[in-house]
Amino acid sequence: MSTEPVITSATLDAVTASGPAPVPAPASARASAPARYGSLWRGVPRELGFLLLTMPIAIIGLTVLLTLFWTGVGTIVIYIGFFIVVAAFYTARGFGVVELTRLDWAGRPSIPRPVWEKPGTPRTFWRAIFGPFANGHYWLYLLHGVIINPVVSIVSWSLTITWASIALGGLTGWIWLPFIPQGNRDFYLSQTIVDAVFGTHSTFDPNTGDRILYVIAGVLFAVTLPFVTRGLTLAHHGIARGVLGRWPSEALQAEVADLSASRGAAVAAEDQALRRLERDLHDGPQQRLIRLQMDIAAAERKLADDPEAAATLLAEARQQAGDTLEELRALSRGFAPPILQDRGLVAAADSLAARSPIPITVESTLEQGERFSPELERNAYYVLAELAANLAKHSEATAARMFIDETTDASGAAWLNVWLTDNGRGGASLVAGHGLSGLQERVRGLRGELVVESPAGGPTRIGARIPLA
Repeated sequence: MSTEPVITSATLDAVTASGPAPVPAPASARASAPARYGSLWRGVPRELGFLLLTMPIAIIGLTVLLTLFWTGVGTIVIYIGFFIVVAAFYTARGFGVVELTRLDWAGRPSIPRPVWEKPGTPRTFWRAIFGPFANGHYWLYLLHGVIINPVVSIVSWSLTITWASIALGGLTGWIWLPFIPQGNRDFYLSQTIVDAVFGTHSTFDPNTGDRILYVIAGVLFAVTLPFVTRGLTLAHHGIARGVLGRWPSEALQAEVADLSASRGAAVAAEDQALRRLERDLHDGPQQRLIRLQMDIAAAERKLADDPEAAATLLAEARQQAGDTLEELRALSRGFAPPILQDRGLVAAADSLAARSPIPITVESTLEQGERFSPELERNAYYVLAELAANLAKHSEATAARMFIDETTDASGAAWLNVWLTDNGRGGASLVAGHGLSGLQERVRGLRGELVVESPAGGPTRIGARIPLA
């Protein structure tokens, strides 16, 4: 495995695009105030791009939506207006999606999209026509496009243009002011301010005073520009979340559906695991115990007439008993070995790697002695044990790495990542009825995600993300 890169949490995040973010730094190592101000400036280009385009897009949306809606209302008596109103609804939805996408590009957290159609509902022509009238989201999107967004965008666009213009003009005024003809000018802003503040008639050069005043104003407006763009963008984001986002009731329905699916996946995974255990017991220890019983019975019959043959049979029976015990121990290790309960997941992974016929290097970012709930550790170990078993059976690899990591995503949710990579022939896939498919069901039952990256020829990388909550 000398050619394999070291698998880190960054690798896992790169493979799983929706994956959790790296663990945040301790409070003592967090960014200082200048660093936070610098982060505001890094967001200014995207926020300026969002704000400067807001009013043109809003005015276009206002024009198109009002034209469609009122044309449809006016011609509804001849039936064609009904279809024009429907077109207005779908157009409003399109402008709303554009607004949400632009907010994503501006660096704001993604707003959950509405549920436009109930899952499992067949999409028919009549449902597409009449559906928008019964769906409140279409009315809210129309309201946002014809009233809310135009009004808010005019205010935010005007403030943005004013702030950016004063900042840019003030900082560059000393360059272009000398080229502007003065004519019979008798009003100078700097002179007026000084006279009003000090109550005296100023005698300094007003042209120089105005240039200094413009520079001061440019610096002040430039320094505060990141706060203005961030605040205006947050205002648009808050309005979009309330008007264009998913309703709490829909989020609850999605949560219930997700829980139901997770519970179903967990039940299916447990059923599959029990069936496999039953098959393993039938094919292994049960057959050996039957053979042991037959050997002991034969030894009893030969004990009086042929002691040597009886001793041979008893020796074979003892070997069968030892082999049966080893198989039972191997089966029990696949569920919850004692070392997992006593010393935790990392120690159990080390033990698993030591028993593997293919050399496995275990890497972990967990703190020494860090423990999780028994259920979580047992399931994470099961995932690693299955991956190690598949590695030995199918990979044709010569070396592998096992990685264990704990991360926290942007929402503050903690995740446990377990990852196995090898230099084998690749080609692993989630085929229904096979081992990885059952493993996927188990991970899904934990509300996690199984990621498989195994191109033909290798290398193979398989990881599971399991929520810690």
